[in-house]
Amino acid sequence: MKKLKREDVSQEVFDLYDDYAHNKLQRREFIEKLSTYAVGGITVASLMSFMMPDYVNTLLVDPKDPDLDSGFISYDSPKGGGEIKGLLSKPKNAKGKLGGIVVVHENRGLNPYVEDTARRAALAGFITLAPDALSPLGGYPGNDDEGRAMQRKRNRGEMLEDFIAAFEYLKNHEDCSGKIGVVGFCFGGWISNMMAVKVPDLAASVPFYGGQPKEDIDKINAPLMLQFAGLDERVNAGWPAYEEALKEHDKAYLAFTYPDVNHGFHNTSTPRYNKPAAELAWGRTIDFFNEHLS
Repeated sequence: MKKLKREDVSQEVFDLYDDYAHNKLQRREFIEKLSTYAVGGITVASLMSFMMPDYVNTLLVDPKDPDLDSGFISYDSPKGGGEIKGLLSKPKNAKGKLGGIVVVHENRGLNPYVEDTARRAALAGFITLAPDALSPLGGYPGNDDEGRAMQRKRNRGEMLEDFIAAFEYLKNHEDCSGKIGVVGFCFGGWISNMMAVKVPDLAASVPFYGGQPKEDIDKINAPLMLQFAGLDERVNAGWPAYEEALKEHDKAYLAFTYPDVNHGFHNTSTPRYNKPAAELAWGRTIDFFNEHLS
């Protein structure tokens, strides 16, 4: 089977994957549509293998990094799903209290990429909590297809409450300074936007390619850093109206659009990952949190 490279695969395949990853195509339909692009020695099997996430070889942080104190805890979410499991991480030899960051997964539960991201943020000098909104259903099942199916069974408003409860957990943690931000990806980007609306004392919010709130934008107090993928027409369509409302209510925000990259460009586990854009966006994110959480 031919080993594919990014340049071997058309943008239409990435668009199909986006539809598949956001529940607009079932797996069978996705495979059928891929067959159109199985030409010139490229097979459907090679396309599937290329597009699916690889969580084994793409982590950026060793989960057993000696400079890291990272492990799972449970906290209560009385307005959400009840008992929620989350990955709590912090630098091992930190002195003094740390700014906190809630790290919010995509539409498939707390997979290894999001755990990795939470550990990265901890190594940058923060105490981070990455909850698993699939906790009431048994937790992330080990593959994204099942994770997406499980997450569709939960109410979005209740999941939002789970992440607000994570904010409260960090706020009361003995190692946290009480200044807490949120970063999230896709579904987590929507959560990050909504936490800015719902949590008056949120200190900073960084939504990556997240859906936008439609009301109560006047209630936002946290400064925002919004990260967009240039090829992400689906999410970007809602940005002009959101930006207009932010300007109308004189809200503090920065917005960055990274040209010629796909939705999910920060996710190291799939070929949508774009290293230059991801590293630039992540560097900006950490700088933003250093500014507002220190």
